[in-house]
Amino acid sequence: MSMIKIGASWNVLSATLAALALVCLTHTANAQQQGTVRAQGVDVTPGQNGGTGSLFDQPLRDPRQDIRTFIQDIAAYARGFNKDFIVVPVNAGELVTFAEDGDETRRVPAVTFIRSIDGILEEGVFFGRKVFGKAEEKDPVEAHTRTLDTAKTLGVQVLVVDYAKEAESVSESYRRNAEKGYIPFVAPASGMALNHLPDLPARPFRENPDNIINLKQVRNFLMVRDSAPFGNEDQYAMALHGTNYDAVIVDVFHRRAQPLTRRAVETLKYKKIGARRLVLAYLDIGTAAKYRYYWKANWKERSPSWITAPTSGNPDRYYVEYWNPEWQQVIFGNPASYVYGIVKDLGFDGVVLDGVDSYKYYDGTIDE
Repeated sequence: MSMIKIGASWNVLSATLAALALVCLTHTANAQQQGTVRAQGVDVTPGQNGGTGSLFDQPLRDPRQDIRTFIQDIAAYARGFNKDFIVVPVNAGELVTFAEDGDETRRVPAVTFIRSIDGILEEGVFFGRKVFGKAEEKDPVEAHTRTLDTAKTLGVQVLVVDYAKEAESVSESYRRNAEKGYIPFVAPASGMALNHLPDLPARPFRENPDNIINLKQVRNFLMVRDSAPFGNEDQYAMALHGTNYDAVIVDVFHRRAQPLTRRAVETLKYKKIGARRLVLAYLDIGTAAKYRYYWKANWKERSPSWITAPTSGNPDRYYVEYWNPEWQQVIFGNPASYVYGIVKDLGFDGVVLDGVDSYKYYDGTIDE
């Protein structure tokens, strides 16, 4: 090769190396200026814990498997006291299968997880997932129902809460859910505004006189998130007792302050006609709320470290690192825990676990 060609090649190589060096210097300067980057929902500070600031300093987790394991552990703990205790996670349809070896075209059943639960409760399948009372668009509905149909095929009961008040929408929701074999409730409000009995239909969908002792027998259900407008505890218990729903899902606390008494829970266990039904406790395991009994005065974002950031639109709720042993001790595993009170002290038939989809916050797929 001639000296001319060698010289030209060297000049090209030198220019390339100089450009790469400039990029690296710019990246380093930006990182120093910004101070932090985000990884799995967490601020990663350069050099923290004696490290280099690389993402590799942080333990990478599988948020979906972490929440599955959490639910499995809750179920095992509760069934140590009541072998028939019912566990129903909310918005967990995507958790009943996983991508084999990371290949999304090969979905396989999450067998251990499926065996630990009795059903799943999905919100806004046909109406109101994003806009209250509005029908969902065709493509999202089809994708959602494919997931739920897979769950049903695997033996998981599917409960659906749609959100609507207009008679036509309510009727259409019940019809479409019935066609798919889902167990429906059309809520007249969402979140903590779900604090009254629905006007439509006038009587529970598929009302029946049967005794209900397991989730597979349930044909309809009722959910109430806030009991305050019903009056005192006795008035609240009697109002719900005066209905014939097969199952009722209620918050453990009356007016956010005092836990329901065992007597109130026993009252809720019977329909108006006297038949037995299921009473399930509502419990959020993916976020922590300032107004809950466990919240300490000195708690705030990142103190303790497993409290991460406020949820979108609700500064009273914070995402938590639900795999953290301290948070899990709040939920189950000891006589002061939430689940112990639900199953042992109050005698609920089961639990509905909300906040499960907070895994999306940590894996970057959240859709708020």
